[in-house]
Amino acid sequence: MNYFKHDSAIIDDGASIGENCKIWHFSHIMSGAILGQNCNIGQNVFIASQVLLGNNVKVQNNVSLYTGVNCEDDVFLGPSMVFTNILNPRSEINRRDQYINTTVKKGASIGANATIICGITIGSYAMIGAGAVVTKDVKNFALMVGNPSKQIGWVSEFGQTLELDINGFALCPESGEKYQLEYGELYKIENT
Repeated sequence: MNYFKHDSAIIDDGASIGENCKIWHFSHIMSGAILGQNCNIGQNVFIASQVLLGNNVKVQNNVSLYTGVNCEDDVFLGPSMVFTNILNPRSEINRRDQYINTTVKKGASIGANATIICGITIGSYAMIGAGAVVTKDVKNFALMVGNPSKQIGWVSEFGQTLELDINGFALCPESGEKYQLEYGELYKIENT
């Protein structure tokens, strides 16, 4: 075993767990789930079959990832945040063949108690505020808050709020990296 598993955690046969992962108290990972390397799975986490986590994904306590959820590398899922995978659930109607996929792109962070409605894509390095209810696709680097969530700004790869100048340029106050807004999309300017 090339990962850590707490004695109370359950990992079903057929789950794929990457090297150096840590799986903490009372978590359950079902057969068919795939975790990349260096993932940290907090206490009381459920990961369903066919969930895909990239490398270095951090899942905080009390999060359930249902079939159809795909998180790319370096995603952060805050405590007790919620994913859905059916738009119109009913107890008496079996809709297991109607799961709707949700994708969380590289480096995105989702705050505590946020709710992500299925069928959307959360862009790279987006920041979803605590308690937000996300019902639509989110742009790369977007800062989203509220219910329903609304974009209130932009953040850098370091998660710092960006102040755009009149020409649409911004500098990350932590890293010094440069960003530019063009046609409603924010891009990191690579050093040349």
